[in-house]
Amino acid sequence: MVEGILSKAFWVVCATVFAAATVVYGQQVPCYFIFGDSTFDSGNNNNLQSKAKVNYSPYGIDFPGGPTGRFTNGRTIADVIGELSGFEDFIPPLAGASPKQAHTGINYASGGGGLHKETSEHLGGRINLRKQIQNHKKAIKKAKVPAQRLEQCLYTINIGSNDYINNYFMSETYSTSSLFNPNQYAYFLNRLYRTHLKRLHRLGARKVALFSISQIGCTPKMIVSHGGGQGCAKDVNAAVAIFNKNLKDLVNDFNKKVKGAKFTYVDIFSGGDPLAFGRLGFKVAYKGCCTISPGEELCVPNKPVCANRSEYLFWDDIHSSEATNKMAAKGSFDGPLGSPYSIAQLVKQ
Repeated sequence: MVEGILSKAFWVVCATVFAAATVVYGQQVPCYFIFGDSTFDSGNNNNLQSKAKVNYSPYGIDFPGGPTGRFTNGRTIADVIGELSGFEDFIPPLAGASPKQAHTGINYASGGGGLHKETSEHLGGRINLRKQIQNHKKAIKKAKVPAQRLEQCLYTINIGSNDYINNYFMSETYSTSSLFNPNQYAYFLNRLYRTHLKRLHRLGARKVALFSISQIGCTPKMIVSHGGGQGCAKDVNAAVAIFNKNLKDLVNDFNKKVKGAKFTYVDIFSGGDPLAFGRLGFKVAYKGCCTISPGEELCVPNKPVCANRSEYLFWDDIHSSEATNKMAAKGSFDGPLGSPYSIAQLVKQ
Protein backbone atom coordinates (compact mmCIF):
# COMPACT_ATOMS: atom_id res chain seq x y z
CA MET A 1 0.00 0.00 0.00
CA VAL A 2 0.98 3.61 0.07
CA GLU A 3 2.25 2.96 3.55
CA GLY A 4 2.65 5.44 6.37
CA ILE A 5 4.97 5.44 9.36
CA LEU A 6 3.12 4.51 12.52
CA SER A 7 3.89 5.11 16.18
CA LYS A 8 6.01 2.79 18.25
CA ALA A 9 3.31 1.88 20.76
CA PHE A 10 0.80 1.35 17.98
CA TRP A 11 3.05 -0.99 16.00
CA VAL A 12 4.33 -2.84 19.05
CA VAL A 13 0.73 -3.83 19.73
CA CYS A 14 0.33 -4.88 16.09
CA ALA A 15 3.53 -6.89 16.22
CA THR A 16 2.40 -8.63 19.39
CA VAL A 17 -0.90 -9.53 17.78
CA PHE A 18 0.89 -10.70 14.64
CA ALA A 19 3.18 -12.96 16.65
CA ALA A 20 0.22 -14.60 18.37
CA ALA A 21 -1.33 -17.59 16.65
CA THR A 22 -4.60 -16.95 14.89
CA VAL A 23 -6.87 -19.97 14.75
CA VAL A 24 -9.31 -19.90 11.86
CA TYR A 25 -12.06 -22.50 11.96
CA GLY A 26 -13.06 -22.66 8.33
CA GLN A 27 -14.32 -19.91 6.08
CA GLN A 28 -16.00 -17.29 8.25
CA VAL A 29 -18.04 -15.54 5.55
CA PRO A 30 -19.50 -16.96 2.31
CA CYS A 31 -17.81 -14.36 0.13
CA TYR A 32 -15.32 -11.51 0.17
CA PHE A 33 -15.41 -8.49 -2.15
CA ILE A 34 -12.41 -6.16 -2.48
CA PHE A 35 -12.39 -2.56 -3.74
CA GLY A 36 -9.62 -0.01 -3.96
CA ASP A 37 -6.38 1.01 -5.60
CA SER A 38 -2.91 -0.48 -6.06
CA THR A 39 -2.72 -1.39 -2.38
CA PHE A 40 -5.37 -4.08 -3.03
CA ASP A 41 -5.10 -4.64 -6.82
CA SER A 42 -4.30 -8.24 -7.73
CA GLY A 43 -4.19 -7.92 -11.52
CA ASN A 44 -7.11 -5.88 -12.81
CA ASN A 45 -4.84 -3.49 -14.70
CA ASN A 46 -2.86 -6.15 -16.56
CA ASN A 47 -4.82 -5.81 -19.79
CA LEU A 48 -5.37 -2.06 -19.63
CA GLN A 49 -3.41 0.54 -21.58
CA SER A 50 -1.90 1.90 -18.40
CA LYS A 51 1.35 2.90 -16.78
CA ALA A 52 -0.13 1.62 -13.52
CA LYS A 53 0.49 -2.09 -13.96
CA VAL A 54 3.16 -4.40 -12.64
CA ASN A 55 2.69 -7.82 -14.24
CA TYR A 56 6.43 -8.28 -14.56
CA SER A 57 9.40 -9.38 -12.48
CA PRO A 58 10.53 -8.56 -9.80
CA TYR A 59 6.95 -7.91 -8.61
CA GLY A 60 5.58 -11.10 -7.08
CA ILE A 61 9.03 -12.50 -6.35
CA ASP A 62 7.68 -13.90 -3.06
CA PHE A 63 4.16 -14.67 -4.29
CA PRO A 64 3.23 -18.27 -5.25
CA GLY A 65 1.96 -17.15 -8.66
CA GLY A 66 4.87 -14.85 -9.45
CA PRO A 67 4.16 -11.45 -11.06
CA THR A 68 0.35 -11.44 -11.10
CA GLY A 69 -0.16 -7.68 -11.10
CA ARG A 70 0.14 -7.14 -7.35
CA PHE A 71 2.08 -3.98 -6.51
CA THR A 72 4.38 -5.68 -4.00
CA ASN A 73 6.80 -8.56 -3.63
CA GLY A 74 4.23 -10.93 -2.14
CA ARG A 75 0.76 -10.71 -0.66
CA THR A 76 -1.34 -7.60 -0.30
CA ILE A 77 -3.26 -6.62 2.83
CA ALA A 78 -6.44 -7.91 1.19
CA ASP A 79 -4.78 -11.27 0.45
CA VAL A 80 -3.83 -11.73 4.09
CA ILE A 81 -7.27 -10.68 5.32
CA GLY A 82 -8.74 -13.34 3.03
CA GLU A 83 -6.45 -15.95 4.56
CA LEU A 84 -7.33 -14.85 8.09
CA SER A 85 -11.02 -15.07 7.16
CA GLY A 86 -10.55 -18.73 6.27
CA PHE A 87 -10.47 -18.59 2.46
CA GLU A 88 -8.29 -21.34 1.04
CA ASP A 89 -7.66 -19.52 -2.24
CA PHE A 90 -6.82 -15.90 -2.98
CA ILE A 91 -9.77 -13.82 -4.12
CA PRO A 92 -9.22 -13.43 -7.89
CA PRO A 93 -9.32 -10.15 -9.81
CA LEU A 94 -12.39 -9.39 -11.89
CA ALA A 95 -10.20 -9.58 -14.99
CA GLY A 96 -10.42 -13.24 -15.96
CA ALA A 97 -12.78 -14.31 -13.15
CA SER A 98 -15.58 -16.70 -14.09
CA PRO A 99 -19.20 -15.57 -13.53
CA LYS A 100 -19.69 -18.08 -10.70
CA GLN A 101 -16.80 -16.46 -8.80
CA ALA A 102 -19.25 -13.77 -7.66
CA HIS A 103 -20.67 -16.35 -5.23
CA THR A 104 -17.37 -16.51 -3.30
CA GLY A 105 -15.74 -13.16 -3.97
CA ILE A 106 -14.06 -10.91 -6.52
CA ASN A 107 -11.29 -8.33 -6.30
CA TYR A 108 -12.26 -5.15 -8.20
CA ALA A 109 -9.34 -2.96 -7.04
CA SER A 110 -7.33 -1.08 -9.65
CA GLY A 111 -3.92 0.59 -9.52
CA GLY A 112 -4.39 4.32 -9.99
CA GLY A 113 -8.04 4.13 -9.00
CA GLY A 114 -9.53 6.93 -6.94
CA LEU A 115 -12.70 8.69 -5.87
CA HIS A 116 -12.42 11.64 -8.25
CA LYS A 117 -13.01 10.59 -11.87
CA GLU A 118 -10.01 12.57 -13.17
CA THR A 119 -7.55 11.09 -10.69
CA SER A 120 -4.56 9.35 -12.36
CA GLU A 121 -5.65 10.33 -15.88
CA HIS A 122 -1.98 10.82 -16.79
CA LEU A 123 -1.37 7.12 -16.11
CA GLY A 124 -3.89 5.93 -18.67
CA GLY A 125 -6.29 3.09 -17.95
CA ARG A 126 -7.51 2.62 -14.39
CA ILE A 127 -10.83 1.83 -12.70
CA ASN A 128 -12.22 4.33 -10.20
CA LEU A 129 -14.42 3.34 -7.26
CA ARG A 130 -17.64 4.29 -9.04
CA LYS A 131 -16.81 1.95 -11.93
CA GLN A 132 -15.68 -0.80 -9.54
CA ILE A 133 -19.09 -0.76 -7.88
CA GLN A 134 -20.76 -0.82 -11.29
CA ASN A 135 -18.65 -3.87 -12.15
CA HIS A 136 -19.74 -5.48 -8.90
CA LYS A 137 -23.40 -4.84 -9.72
CA LYS A 138 -22.99 -6.51 -13.11
CA ALA A 139 -21.09 -9.47 -11.66
CA ILE A 140 -23.58 -10.34 -8.91
CA LYS A 141 -26.52 -9.84 -11.27
CA LYS A 142 -25.02 -12.09 -13.94
CA ALA A 143 -24.21 -14.77 -11.37
CA LYS A 144 -27.62 -14.38 -9.68
CA VAL A 145 -26.08 -14.21 -6.22
CA PRO A 146 -28.88 -14.33 -3.60
CA ALA A 147 -29.40 -11.12 -1.62
CA GLN A 148 -29.22 -13.03 1.65
CA ARG A 149 -25.78 -14.34 0.72
CA LEU A 150 -24.49 -10.89 -0.24
CA GLU A 151 -25.55 -9.55 3.16
CA GLN A 152 -23.27 -12.08 4.88
CA CYS A 153 -20.17 -11.24 2.82
CA LEU A 154 -17.16 -9.17 3.85
CA TYR A 155 -16.40 -5.97 1.91
CA THR A 156 -13.13 -4.02 2.21
CA ILE A 157 -12.31 -0.69 0.58
CA ASN A 158 -8.92 1.05 0.41
CA ILE A 159 -9.21 4.17 -1.73
CA GLY A 160 -8.15 7.83 -1.70
CA SER A 161 -4.35 7.80 -1.85
CA ASN A 162 -4.28 8.49 -5.58
CA ASP A 163 -6.64 11.42 -5.15
CA TYR A 164 -3.73 13.08 -3.38
CA ILE A 165 -0.60 11.56 -4.93
CA ASN A 166 -1.89 11.49 -8.51
CA ASN A 167 -4.12 14.54 -8.37
CA TYR A 168 -4.08 17.14 -5.58
CA PHE A 169 -0.30 17.18 -5.13
CA MET A 170 0.40 17.15 -8.88
CA SER A 171 -0.38 20.81 -9.49
CA GLU A 172 1.55 20.79 -12.76
CA THR A 173 -1.03 18.36 -14.17
CA TYR A 174 -4.23 18.84 -12.15
CA SER A 175 -6.05 21.99 -11.04
CA THR A 176 -7.66 20.66 -7.85
CA SER A 177 -5.16 22.32 -5.49
CA SER A 178 -6.03 25.71 -7.00
CA LEU A 179 -9.76 25.02 -6.80
CA PHE A 180 -9.88 23.58 -3.28
CA ASN A 181 -7.99 24.11 -0.04
CA PRO A 182 -7.24 20.87 1.88
CA ASN A 183 -10.44 21.06 3.93
CA GLN A 184 -12.59 21.67 0.88
CA TYR A 185 -10.95 18.87 -1.09
CA ALA A 186 -11.38 16.38 1.76
CA TYR A 187 -15.05 17.36 1.99
CA PHE A 188 -15.45 16.94 -1.78
CA LEU A 189 -13.92 13.45 -1.66
CA ASN A 190 -15.99 12.51 1.37
CA ARG A 191 -19.20 13.40 -0.48
CA LEU A 192 -18.16 11.13 -3.33
CA TYR A 193 -17.28 8.34 -0.89
CA ARG A 194 -20.65 8.67 0.83
CA THR A 195 -22.49 8.36 -2.50
CA HIS A 196 -20.51 5.27 -3.52
CA LEU A 197 -20.97 3.63 -0.13
CA LYS A 198 -24.72 4.11 -0.34
CA ARG A 199 -24.71 2.39 -3.73
CA LEU A 200 -22.70 -0.52 -2.38
CA HIS A 201 -25.11 -0.84 0.54
CA ARG A 202 -28.05 -0.98 -1.86
CA LEU A 203 -26.29 -3.91 -3.56
CA GLY A 204 -26.28 -5.86 -0.30
CA ALA A 205 -23.12 -4.79 1.55
CA ARG A 206 -23.68 -5.13 5.29
CA LYS A 207 -20.18 -5.82 6.65
CA VAL A 208 -17.84 -3.14 5.36
CA ALA A 209 -14.31 -2.16 6.42
CA LEU A 210 -13.06 1.21 5.15
CA PHE A 211 -9.30 1.74 5.29
CA SER A 212 -7.82 5.15 5.99
CA ILE A 213 -5.18 6.65 3.74
CA SER A 214 -1.75 6.02 5.24
CA GLN A 215 0.94 8.64 5.79
CA ILE A 216 1.71 8.93 2.10
CA GLY A 217 3.92 11.92 2.85
CA CYS A 218 6.39 9.41 4.32
CA THR A 219 6.72 7.26 1.19
CA PRO A 220 10.13 7.47 -0.52
CA LYS A 221 8.49 9.11 -3.55
CA MET A 222 6.81 11.91 -1.60
CA ILE A 223 9.81 12.50 0.65
CA VAL A 224 11.80 13.39 -2.47
CA SER A 225 9.08 15.26 -4.37
CA HIS A 226 7.43 17.15 -1.49
CA GLY A 227 9.67 16.70 1.55
CA GLY A 228 12.86 18.07 0.05
CA GLY A 229 14.49 14.69 0.57
CA GLN A 230 14.86 15.50 4.27
CA GLY A 231 11.88 13.73 5.80
CA CYS A 232 8.15 13.21 5.56
CA ALA A 233 6.15 15.78 3.59
CA LYS A 234 4.18 17.35 6.42
CA ASP A 235 1.74 19.22 4.19
CA VAL A 236 0.79 15.99 2.44
CA ASN A 237 0.21 14.13 5.70
CA ALA A 238 -1.77 17.06 7.11
CA ALA A 239 -4.11 17.02 4.11
CA VAL A 240 -4.56 13.27 4.36
CA ALA A 241 -5.32 13.54 8.09
CA ILE A 242 -8.34 15.71 7.24
CA PHE A 243 -9.58 13.10 4.76
CA ASN A 244 -9.18 10.38 7.39
CA LYS A 245 -11.06 12.30 10.08
CA ASN A 246 -13.94 12.81 7.67
CA LEU A 247 -13.87 9.13 6.72
CA LYS A 248 -14.06 8.06 10.36
CA ASP A 249 -16.97 10.45 10.87
CA LEU A 250 -18.63 8.93 7.80
CA VAL A 251 -18.30 5.45 9.29
CA ASN A 252 -19.79 6.60 12.58
CA ASP A 253 -22.64 8.31 10.75
CA PHE A 254 -23.45 5.20 8.70
CA ASN A 255 -23.42 3.04 11.83
CA LYS A 256 -25.98 5.35 13.43
CA LYS A 257 -28.27 5.74 10.43
CA VAL A 258 -28.01 2.54 8.37
CA LYS A 259 -29.93 -0.23 10.08
CA GLY A 260 -28.90 -3.85 9.77
CA ALA A 261 -25.36 -3.06 8.60
CA LYS A 262 -21.99 -2.64 10.30
CA PHE A 263 -19.16 -0.41 9.11
CA THR A 264 -15.69 -0.09 10.57
CA TYR A 265 -12.81 2.33 10.09
CA VAL A 266 -9.32 0.84 9.78
CA ASP A 267 -6.62 3.28 10.88
CA ILE A 268 -3.35 2.78 9.02
CA PHE A 269 -2.29 6.40 9.47
CA SER A 270 -1.58 7.08 13.17
CA GLY A 271 1.73 8.91 13.09
CA GLY A 272 4.98 8.61 14.98
CA ASP A 273 8.73 8.06 14.80
CA PRO A 274 9.89 5.82 11.93
CA LEU A 275 12.90 4.78 13.98
CA ALA A 276 10.49 2.75 16.12
CA PHE A 277 10.32 0.21 13.31
CA GLY A 278 13.84 -0.93 14.15
CA ARG A 279 12.46 -2.74 17.17
CA LEU A 280 10.07 -4.65 14.94
CA GLY A 281 12.73 -5.98 12.59
CA PHE A 282 12.39 -3.25 9.95
CA LYS A 283 15.73 -1.61 9.22
CA VAL A 284 15.00 0.44 6.08
CA ALA A 285 12.11 2.92 6.21
CA TYR A 286 12.88 5.50 3.54
CA LYS A 287 13.99 3.42 0.56
CA GLY A 288 12.39 0.81 -1.66
CA CYS A 289 13.76 -2.72 -1.89
CA CYS A 290 13.84 -2.99 -5.69
CA THR A 291 15.82 -1.07 -8.31
CA ILE A 292 14.02 2.18 -9.19
CA SER A 293 15.00 4.67 -11.88
CA PRO A 294 15.48 8.31 -10.80
CA GLY A 295 12.17 10.16 -10.77
CA GLU A 296 10.14 6.96 -11.04
CA GLU A 297 8.26 4.99 -8.39
CA LEU A 298 7.89 1.45 -9.75
CA CYS A 299 10.54 -1.26 -9.97
CA VAL A 300 12.67 -1.51 -13.11
CA PRO A 301 11.83 -4.83 -14.83
CA ASN A 302 14.14 -7.74 -14.11
CA LYS A 303 16.65 -5.74 -12.08
CA PRO A 304 18.17 -6.72 -8.70
CA VAL A 305 16.22 -6.44 -5.46
CA CYS A 306 17.32 -6.48 -1.84
CA ALA A 307 17.91 -9.90 -0.30
CA ASN A 308 16.51 -8.99 3.12
CA ARG A 309 13.03 -8.01 1.98
CA SER A 310 11.44 -8.55 5.40
CA GLU A 311 13.56 -5.69 6.74
CA TYR A 312 12.14 -3.12 4.30
CA LEU A 313 8.95 -1.15 4.88
CA PHE A 314 8.68 -0.40 1.19
CA TRP A 315 8.92 -2.64 -1.85
CA ASP A 316 9.20 0.17 -4.40
CA ASP A 317 9.07 3.93 -3.86
CA ILE A 318 5.35 4.03 -3.10
CA HIS A 319 4.08 0.55 -2.17
CA SER A 320 4.77 -1.42 0.98
CA SER A 321 6.49 -4.76 1.27
CA GLU A 322 4.71 -8.01 2.06
CA ALA A 323 6.17 -7.87 5.58
CA THR A 324 4.46 -4.53 6.17
CA ASN A 325 1.25 -5.74 4.56
CA LYS A 326 1.12 -8.79 6.82
CA MET A 327 1.47 -6.69 9.94
CA ALA A 328 -1.16 -4.18 8.80
CA ALA A 329 -3.58 -6.96 7.83
CA LYS A 330 -3.17 -8.71 11.16
CA GLY A 331 -3.62 -5.44 13.03
CA SER A 332 -6.83 -4.73 11.14
CA PHE A 333 -8.20 -8.25 11.41
CA ASP A 334 -7.91 -8.91 15.13
CA GLY A 335 -5.64 -6.13 16.36
CA PRO A 336 -6.08 -2.49 17.36
CA LEU A 337 -6.59 -0.84 13.97
CA GLY A 338 -10.35 -1.24 13.52
CA SER A 339 -12.94 1.06 15.09
CA PRO A 340 -15.57 0.39 16.31
CA TYR A 341 -14.92 -3.22 15.23
CA SER A 342 -11.98 -5.31 14.21
CA ILE A 343 -12.58 -7.16 10.95
CA ALA A 344 -12.77 -10.40 12.94
CA GLN A 345 -15.65 -8.90 14.93
CA LEU A 346 -17.23 -7.55 11.77
CA VAL A 347 -17.47 -10.95 10.07
CA LYS A 348 -19.18 -12.38 13.15
CA GLN A 349 -21.92 -9.73 13.18
